[in-house]
Amino acid sequence: MQDWLAAQARVRAQRGIIRRTVPRAGAVLDLASNDYLGLATDPRLQAAAVVAVERHGTGARASRVVTGTHAVHEELEGELCALTGRPAALAFSSGYAANLGLLTALGGPGTLMLTDEHIHASLIDAARLSRSPSEVIPHGDLAVLEQRLAARSQPRAVVVIESIYSVFGDAADVSAVARLCAEHDALLVVDEAHGIGVAGHGRGAVYAAGLASAEHVAVTATLSKALGSQGGAVLGSPALREHLVNTARSFIFDTGLAPAAAGAAAQACRTIVHEPERVAAVGRNAALLAAGLDIEQAAGAVQSVPVGSPQLAAELAAKLEDAGVLVGCFRPPSVPDGISRLRLTARADLTPEQLRYATGLINTMLSRTEVPA
Repeated sequence: MQDWLAAQARVRAQRGIIRRTVPRAGAVLDLASNDYLGLATDPRLQAAAVVAVERHGTGARASRVVTGTHAVHEELEGELCALTGRPAALAFSSGYAANLGLLTALGGPGTLMLTDEHIHASLIDAARLSRSPSEVIPHGDLAVLEQRLAARSQPRAVVVIESIYSVFGDAADVSAVARLCAEHDALLVVDEAHGIGVAGHGRGAVYAAGLASAEHVAVTATLSKALGSQGGAVLGSPALREHLVNTARSFIFDTGLAPAAAGAAAQACRTIVHEPERVAAVGRNAALLAAGLDIEQAAGAVQSVPVGSPQLAAELAAKLEDAGVLVGCFRPPSVPDGISRLRLTARADLTPEQLRYATGLINTMLSRTEVPA
């Protein structure tokens, strides 16, 4: 086994896809994090987390279906519903666990899974583990999706998309996909990891599409991006929530979400509702980033700059960090087209001066580097 591990490490090094866990530096300009609204260090979220710890302890201490459900979990689920307009919510310990729990609880031989080819790894894993026949639909191809739905032999179908895709930053046509699902008696699952707090005045793309009360639409969300906390959730009908409480393995057999994370996320929901200017700032800063880098503006907070090889992307990211600017680095297998990119987050709490400095530095480095057209 040790020889095999060493060989695998050599392969990763040759391909330029080594990843490391490194503590965050303090005095840097952070364009890499997922804290889209700048709420992770907000004093109100910190205070809410402290209150939750004082009331409920540092951990949930058990599964939610045993003794691990606390009042703060119900508070969080209520605030998620108030934010998104969805009738019911169920909190999980992570967004990954939420996606895994939902699709595996809906799956089986009688359920056809139709997944967009650009969905997140957690959804891909969930579809594989669902025990369902599944097909990958070309990205955003409504014609192929309709054809597969019309031709299915299974009594049930689940269509899986993201509201805003994390690499290209393009937005799904949620309304059109929802109409197809309604016509063909299918459930639509929309991962709003990059939509909540960003799209629809922060309430998400499903809300913006007027589908908040649609029973044939389910939403998954993470609490670790725009909500500045940790955890995940599924939002849908009361019947779906009841089904998940009784069948979702990543909910039943997992310790409940830590009270501090639940309390902070609940406060984040309230903040988004009462401070829409934060959401607007994300859009303005995304436009500044795109203009400064002469790239097409993506729909969400994440903007990306194609640079070619994974080795070059890692080299540029390292040079920028040395210069005091943190950027993300999209490399295989995270990029569906194989083209590595620098990943820049247009956080709400960044100033125009900071963005001009960062884009100027990136442009200077790119001008000194041979980047494939």
